[in-house]
Amino acid sequence: MSMLSEKIADSLARGSAIRKMFELGAELKKIHGADKVYDFSLGNPDLPPPPAVGQALAEIAKEADKPFSVGYMPNAGYPDVREALAVHAGKEQSVPYSGQDIVMTCGAAGGLNCFFRAVLDPGEEVICPSPYFVEYGFYVGNHGGKLVTVPSKLPSFDLDVDALLGAINEKTRVVMINSPNNPTGVIYPEATLKALADGLMAENAKRKRPIYLLSDEPYRFLAYDGAVVPSLPKLYPFTVVGTSFSKNLSLPGERVGYLAVAPNMPDKGELVDGLVFANRTLGFVNAPCIGQRLIQRVLGSQVDAAVYAERRAAMAKVLTDAGYEFTMPQGAFYFFPKAPGGNDAAFVDKLTAQRVLAAPGAGFGLPGYFRLAFCVDRKVIENSAEGFKKAKEGC
Repeated sequence: MSMLSEKIADSLARGSAIRKMFELGAELKKIHGADKVYDFSLGNPDLPPPPAVGQALAEIAKEADKPFSVGYMPNAGYPDVREALAVHAGKEQSVPYSGQDIVMTCGAAGGLNCFFRAVLDPGEEVICPSPYFVEYGFYVGNHGGKLVTVPSKLPSFDLDVDALLGAINEKTRVVMINSPNNPTGVIYPEATLKALADGLMAENAKRKRPIYLLSDEPYRFLAYDGAVVPSLPKLYPFTVVGTSFSKNLSLPGERVGYLAVAPNMPDKGELVDGLVFANRTLGFVNAPCIGQRLIQRVLGSQVDAAVYAERRAAMAKVLTDAGYEFTMPQGAFYFFPKAPGGNDAAFVDKLTAQRVLAAPGAGFGLPGYFRLAFCVDRKVIENSAEGFKKAKEGC
């Protein structure tokens, strides 16, 4: 007797390879000791939040005895927080956001779900380049949509704009990208994004409803070697940016993020109203009140990105010395190397035998590769070197 809906039962069967590897890592650490297991499976930032976070929490605690200090608020978030974020996001994106363009959400994931709930009718499609973050298909499916994936160019992982535009049909409602990308670390060049935006504008001229461009940007702060993450709202008026403070402030458990609607989007007020309604009726109601007040106080602070740059260099050395093929990530904290022998699941098993934990690329929509999250102590990276070499022997 099944206790679940067919949809959830199917989703559980497909599951998340990342979470499974993370759980396996916990078991291996019990057996061998934490220092003998090299866990690159989960993108869980290990750096502590910047000092400003602790100071802000202390300030917030002093106000906890005031009436309504943790009470209900407008479903879109505190108005003064939205205004502060509009200024902050406007500087990042080089566009003039107002507070009315910002909707506070329960992390980026909550925001993406609100967006899909607001714009998708059953059977409509969301086009996304592969490889992609493993949860996207579930987020789209939650609201009756279908995720359509289009392979990226190899080995650069740049967008194949012609293929993306060629995948558009009458059911297409959204094109979704993630830059800096999880799992590849690629930052899409402005020329590529301009070509995509121009193509979407040409498509919109044939349609009654526009195609939205949804940009998932929690890693915007983490770009290396002087790389710049282009602003999509500058290029395309039907852009919605979703992001969170999970990575730049090391606050993934607080679940606070926002959606930003392009300030020059026609009829944007209707979309914002829909996002706010979805935020309420999906049961989020509003983003965490303490998280909002926290963010308001620490805007402009972030973890030390130089630490991630050092780890990136260490991971590149380990992989290079062991003879792996990979494209150097331009941002985020992931490597996505080729799996020696071509079978990513089998090779991840070989790594696991050496107590090196990775996630197979098939879970990200690209078999033949595997993902490594280098948001771990540098010693873990350096001490994993022998395991990487042994796993590759005979491939």
